[in-house]
Amino acid sequence: MDNALNLRSRVRDAYSAAALHPQAGHAFPVGREFALSLGYPEDALAALPAECVETFTGVSNVSVFADIRQGDMVLDLGCGAGLDSLIAAQRTGPAGTVIGVDFSSAMLDRARRAARDAGIRNAVFCQAGAEALPLADSSITVAMVNGIFNLNPARDAMFRELARVVEPGGRVYAAELVLREPLPAATQRDEKDWFA
Repeated sequence: MDNALNLRSRVRDAYSAAALHPQAGHAFPVGREFALSLGYPEDALAALPAECVETFTGVSNVSVFADIRQGDMVLDLGCGAGLDSLIAAQRTGPAGTVIGVDFSSAMLDRARRAARDAGIRNAVFCQAGAEALPLADSSITVAMVNGIFNLNPARDAMFRELARVVEPGGRVYAAELVLREPLPAATQRDEKDWFA
């Protein structure tokens, strides 16, 4: 249990540091160029405030390929600075809502400022853990998860929560890093590289 709490604390600290100092060196890629390399369209990024684009980190362009329809209730689990949330909010239109959930208050501060600066009123952001979502049962039409499963040891609880909040017939789009083979033992034991 202590190891899980320690990992969670280190992950939150690392992502909060990226929110506060996006141009600094991080253990993971951050920013516009990284988003472009994952297939986010340049025009989509140009239409969003730098507040969320310069701090983007994830593993895919989930908000671009997800089937998001007008009026959908969308969950962006692990929303970070809100890039996917804001793209989804544009796609769902004013009849829909996007709920961004993250455990880093620094990232959420950026997401809220970005939504305000973009004039997007159908996105809300709340601080919570992915294993205990502050959402009603069957309240979500579409859930997006962009690279958080490998960073939280409470995966069973996370999957249970997704199953609980997504409505019957709803859609879940998740992107994650997957190893093709085990890492070398030295890398697995390296406390500095918790992404391993």
